[in-house]
Amino acid sequence: MTEAPRPDRIETARLVLRKPRLSDLPALHEVMSRPEAMRYWTRPAHDDIGETLDFLKSMAASGPAESDDFIIEHQGRAIGKAGAWRLPEVGFLLHPDHWGKGMAREAMEAVIRHLFRHHDLPRLVAEADPRNAASLGLLARLGFRETHRAERTMQWGEEWCDSVYLALERSDWPQG
Repeated sequence: MTEAPRPDRIETARLVLRKPRLSDLPALHEVMSRPEAMRYWTRPAHDDIGETLDFLKSMAASGPAESDDFIIEHQGRAIGKAGAWRLPEVGFLLHPDHWGKGMAREAMEAVIRHLFRHHDLPRLVAEADPRNAASLGLLARLGFRETHRAERTMQWGEEWCDSVYLALERSDWPQG
């Protein structure tokens, strides 16, 4: 399979998914400083904007062979991120003001379509905290299936968390 040139911008009905810019820092920090948004992330909410700057810089510096990640923009403002932070692993983060409106699904459908179109990947994978019912529900609606679980996979602050691992086979993606 020949990889087609990858776009730096994807548009959906309500969203623009695009590569990160340093000007996203205030809006992205607004998301990443929210404890409820970061509850099931790899680390607690960012106390300092410098933490978010480091995250944004690493997101922007990742090479195309290892990462294909996007900022989610709604009405001209960054409201989260979605994509493959490390191919083939996908993930998403959305400002709580936009939860329950179908925006995470809209972004992830576009990302999945993009990843299968522009990368020779047999499957995409995801990891989630088993207590994160909303994310697990979204991943299931997108076609991801649980492959296995593991205990005490990540330390979040002082708390150890478990993980659910999921996969979406290219052959199971109806829009492929």
